[in-house]
Amino acid sequence: MNIDKAEVIVTSPERNFVTLKLTTDDGLTGLGDATLNGRELAVVSYLRDHVVPLLLGRDAARIEDTWQFLYRSAYWRRGPVTMAAIAAVDTALWDIKGKAAGMPVYQLLGGASRTGLMAYGHASGKTLEELFASIRSHLEQGYRAIRVQTGVPGLKSIYGIASNATLEANGGVRYDYEPAQRGARPKEEDWDTRSYLRHVPAVFEAVRNEFGPELPLLHDAHHRLTPIQAARLGKSLEPYDLFWLEDVTPAENQEALRLVRQHTTTPLAIGEIFNTVWDYQQIIREQLIDYVRSAVTHTGGITHLKKVLDYASQYQIRSGMHGPTDISPVGMAAAMHLGLAIHNFGIQEYMRHGAKTDEVFQQSFTWRDGFLHPGDRPGLGVELDTDEAGKYPYARAYLPYNRLADGTVHDW
Repeated sequence: MNIDKAEVIVTSPERNFVTLKLTTDDGLTGLGDATLNGRELAVVSYLRDHVVPLLLGRDAARIEDTWQFLYRSAYWRRGPVTMAAIAAVDTALWDIKGKAAGMPVYQLLGGASRTGLMAYGHASGKTLEELFASIRSHLEQGYRAIRVQTGVPGLKSIYGIASNATLEANGGVRYDYEPAQRGARPKEEDWDTRSYLRHVPAVFEAVRNEFGPELPLLHDAHHRLTPIQAARLGKSLEPYDLFWLEDVTPAENQEALRLVRQHTTTPLAIGEIFNTVWDYQQIIREQLIDYVRSAVTHTGGITHLKKVLDYASQYQIRSGMHGPTDISPVGMAAAMHLGLAIHNFGIQEYMRHGAKTDEVFQQSFTWRDGFLHPGDRPGLGVELDTDEAGKYPYARAYLPYNRLADGTVHDW
């Protein structure tokens, strides 16, 4: 069962996606997600120019060996571009192996550890009235846990808040998570940390008063705080019993989380910009986080992220895999199969793709009563309609960035 053909397919229905399609000499196909939000073509080149020539003729059944070969033979290791490319190959090989076995991938990973995956949705609003309406809408859609993102008085546009500009840039599709926006330059947004730290606790107090103590609530600080600011935020949110506080400070500084832990018992989730187990070594070993936020797409595929989560399980740390719309339906399916199989699953981020994306990617997952399930088709359960994908060529897009009032570029 050798790899006979490897195609890198770029399509842009509501947003850009990069998909690797492998075909074996006996006709089996496998899909892998290689989407890197706002830097998609870097991974396209890495795959087409460097990886694809190495795949042709390789035994598709040797997943671990192929992973190690692609990681170690390049010499230049790690990084989001390399690991997204490896993830695409790895995931496509798992898809092929599942089809060859006639089983869904989660069965090959040891079988289901649960009947479904609890997921959280993204609610946002510039005002409390808008936020409450968004939360109610998500509850009506079946979500049992809600991420709460709020506008801040005095700031025009910030991460995670659905806005008119976002609607215009994305063809009228509402996003409570801001994807890379189409255009020649990244959009500039404004930021003021002191205003944010004053405002957010009052918002969570209002949400708890309106929706009660039982609803799991999450919040994303999106790397914008210093360690002591992050500690202050975590402590101020303790009365509102968050499920987690995400990305409180830029995670490159691993030791910073020691300071945060000293001051708050609010659970911490980090890792969506990490891409190897080595990024996690210290913060897992010292139990500085509670949830691993990496995506299959950006962390070397199913093979490598499972190793990260097996390591985390030794320290009672759970999964919280990244899953907004910059993860394609292929990457989401891979996350569902992995989440269903591991013991230390925590929660799955789930943001619905648009109708055009669902036409390009034919999917078998189910969403019932707030729980996801990948389905029982052999492999990942996703097929790519290449004709439909061809209707949507790549469109240049960038993630926004922040500036402070004095003009300084700040973490977005």
